[in-house]
Amino acid sequence: MNLPPVVSSEEWQAARERLLVKEKEATRARDALAAERRRLPMTRIEKEYVFEGPAGKARLADVFEGRRQLVVYHFMFTPGSSHRCEGCSMFVDNLGHPAHLNARDTTLALISRAPLAELTPFKERMGWTLPWYSSYGTDFNTDLGLTSEAGESFGLSVFLRDGDDVYRTYFTTARGVEALGSNWTFLDLTPLGRQETWEDTPDGRPQTTPYSWWRLHDDYDK
Repeated sequence: MNLPPVVSSEEWQAARERLLVKEKEATRARDALAAERRRLPMTRIEKEYVFEGPAGKARLADVFEGRRQLVVYHFMFTPGSSHRCEGCSMFVDNLGHPAHLNARDTTLALISRAPLAELTPFKERMGWTLPWYSSYGTDFNTDLGLTSEAGESFGLSVFLRDGDDVYRTYFTTARGVEALGSNWTFLDLTPLGRQETWEDTPDGRPQTTPYSWWRLHDDYDK
């Protein structure tokens, strides 16, 4: 394996400080994006969607659990399919305790197309405790752009509640969601990186095709 060069501690510190300048620039750019995101307009959710959740029927306003903000991860789960999305599952595995978000008047929940009877056994298998709602029988996924003739996709939506009025304020998908997962963040700090072929990595480092190594967390030993 082509490992990084070995240098003195002084040379390492100098190289680290040079990189730190660029990291600080990236942090400030990220802060500027967040500030711009907070100034986005919002759109009112006009339709009354009724989900099936842990406590029975729930409107979208109920999913907030009395809080002002709601973050929804649109977990890919096609009704009747035996496939369980490794990428969505890895994302949920990375989510921390919700108390910290709740303290900022924000609720985090999962919503999928499959019936609750299909979601619950998988939730129990994975050991997840976040509330997971089924939008089965509604147009929720289609109206929000997660389901189309091309198929089903994943994503993350942010909603704001004003009384019973609910507004969609933000949406992201693909690598915009990936950036929220700590697995990828941790791997990006390591010399071997994510070990995927798309990365700009020195020759001689291990690499595999993207996504091919992803598993449900109880499948790695298999």
